[in-house]
Amino acid sequence: WNRSEVLRHQGMRVTFQPDRVVVELPEVRPEHLGGLGTSAVNGMVLAGLFDLAVGSTVVLVDPRRRSATVQLSMSFERAVFGRSARCEAWIDRAGQRTLFASAHILDEQGQVCARCQAVVAVSRQALDEPQGAPGG
Repeated sequence: WNRSEVLRHQGMRVTFQPDRVVVELPEVRPEHLGGLGTSAVNGMVLAGLFDLAVGSTVVLVDPRRRSATVQLSMSFERAVFGRSARCEAWIDRAGQRTLFASAHILDEQGQVCARCQAVVAVSRQALDEPQGAPGG
């Protein structure tokens, strides 16, 4: 996961715990800033943290399954300032083909700054099957 070119470019790091996915932005860089025209982390970056975290919760159920975020509802409660940020996501309910997940973003002081709820589609296709394989 963390060798992904996209994650390296964004400066994000993913870890999996037994009950949650953690996506960290260990170093807030200048290109992450711009929220409210200030030195706050931009909402686009926060949305990316949420999407990656909730979309990856399928790993908690079955690490071989593909998934896609199909609905993401976010609320930004306070600006994210500081040198780092952390997003934690967990599964609220899991069905055969759909997960309902929640997440929050914490600033470097551990204060919750944003929350989200998401619907994640789970494919029948395993990660090691070629794309376009039957059942996907």
